[in-house]
Amino acid sequence: MQTEDRWILELANELEHTGRYGELRRYTQHGEVSVYDHCLRVAHRALALSRRLRVRVDARSLVRGALLHDYFLYDWHVPDPDRPLHGFAHPRIALENARRDYALNRIEEDVILRHMFPLTPVPPATAEGWLVCAADTLCAVGETFNRRRVARALLKMLPKGVSGHAR
Repeated sequence: MQTEDRWILELANELEHTGRYGELRRYTQHGEVSVYDHCLRVAHRALALSRRLRVRVDARSLVRGALLHDYFLYDWHVPDPDRPLHGFAHPRIALENARRDYALNRIEEDVILRHMFPLTPVPPATAEGWLVCAADTLCAVGETFNRRRVARALLKMLPKGVSGHAR
């Protein structure tokens, strides 16, 4: 495992041991990906984007913000009248949960609260926030439109008796 991968996992483990971060493993985010795995992917992607685009960042704040950006701690697939619009509401809920469990800095708060721009109206105020916003979108699209998942869905649409294999 590369040093950067190990470092991101160490930060995730630190969050897991000092708060409720491990609960993210229980919830599905996109497709068959847990919220925990999604947040790890976003952290990796955001860090990679910062290097590729040569953007100066506080790497620790970038990764912690990415790991906590979806720290909402509920199954958003289960309808709840108290949370009718998950996409709009979950950044604030994630920030409230993260503040309750961890000491956050200004950058981490910006990342968590603004990662859904433009769905939420206020854009990120930091480079780290913009990078997590982009990384989250890229990861969500990849997780939602996973090739195997799309193929299975298409096969289910075929009439009975029709083979899904090319002849």
